[in-house]
Amino acid sequence: MLYRKVQAKDNRALAEIIRGVFTEHQAPTQGTVYTDPTTDALYELFQVEKAILWVAEDEGHKILGCCGIFPTPGLDKDCAELVKFYLHKDARGKGVGRALMEKCVVSAKEIGFKKLYLESLPEFATAVGIYEKQGFKKLNQPMGQSGHDGCNIWMLKTL
Repeated sequence: MLYRKVQAKDNRALAEIIRGVFTEHQAPTQGTVYTDPTTDALYELFQVEKAILWVAEDEGHKILGCCGIFPTPGLDKDCAELVKFYLHKDARGKGVGRALMEKCVVSAKEIGFKKLYLESLPEFATAVGIYEKQGFKKLNQPMGQSGHDGCNIWMLKTL
């Protein structure tokens, strides 16, 4: 398995994975990353300071998922958002998600962030359970201005 930074050629495959996860879990699409136009241009989105998107690619060069950190507007300067954490169903349960999250935590610390924030949905209960095991705590309200007002689970982790 290769873990690398996003490349322009990854845009289509990543958008398909992300939207596929929403369809698979019958998650709401409005007010989420599903309808966010930046989902089709993740390489371009992550070309800002203090942002990184890690991509998992198998030996056959198939994209299996991604996870990133992003300096979402409205968050404290020492807090990044854990974003775009999606895995193709073929990659789940194999340590790919754990490796992607670890890459993001290390990157966040190297950049100087002290906290990671994330947003999710009840339809992604398995992922929420993983976040809790990784030290994320649920919040009563959102932080920052992600633009994803369809999300109703908000979590924070101190690094």
